[in-house]
Amino acid sequence: MSAAGQPAVGAAGLVARLPFSPTITGATAVRVLQQISRDKGSTALLLGIPCMLMVLLKLMFHDAEATFERVGPQVFGIFPVIVMYLVASVSTLRERTTGTAERLLTMPVRRLDIVLGYSVAFAFLALLQAVLSTLLSVGPLGLDIKGPAYLLMVIAMLGALLGLALGLLVSAFARNEFQAVQFLPAGVLPQFLVCGLFVPREEMHGVLSGAAKVMPMTYAVRAAGEAATHTGVTGLFVRDALLILGCVVLVLVASAATLKR
Repeated sequence: MSAAGQPAVGAAGLVARLPFSPTITGATAVRVLQQISRDKGSTALLLGIPCMLMVLLKLMFHDAEATFERVGPQVFGIFPVIVMYLVASVSTLRERTTGTAERLLTMPVRRLDIVLGYSVAFAFLALLQAVLSTLLSVGPLGLDIKGPAYLLMVIAMLGALLGLALGLLVSAFARNEFQAVQFLPAGVLPQFLVCGLFVPREEMHGVLSGAAKVMPMTYAVRAAGEAATHTGVTGLFVRDALLILGCVVLVLVASAATLKR
């Protein structure tokens, strides 16, 4: 009994009150990681493509170093979104179409357990992806940024989580893998065009500028730019990072709602 006369709540009681099961979530994450590790193509896409794109970007602006210094950090908020969206949407849809997700939902498993399990697994891969692309960019490629390199890793990881969340959500509406890829031009590419990489948001047409304000990739690009042009963590960087994280949580909750028993 506690001092107030109420029964003490142990660790087991606290776990029971959670809206998800840590054990089931962890088991789901391990299963997803094992499945992806057996798919060499997906592993190469996740870890290798962002690095390859950064090398390509460096070669494109080999004679325009100032442009590379401006664009290089900003794409940390773009490339991870696109790559993780493709892998997550196709992987999740494959589990839906093969009946794996339905079999899981016949067990005493909460929908949040499945979504969080996928999120933990892909978050680990996103961390590896962010570390590799950042080390390559600020190392051999010579990307010069004023802020600490770990801020670019944070943005790259948040971008990957955003791509994961969008991929999980889209997998609920696509009937096959081809349709999942078809959602890319509708859901991701418009964000790429108006995120501020090509034209500053302030110089866009009013309608486009307003649309950019509700697109999370806009804030990923701006936060990456903050990390590149300031020596420390700015308030704008923190605000944009929290906005991206909020979008990730909202989309993940919507993804969990699409899983029906």
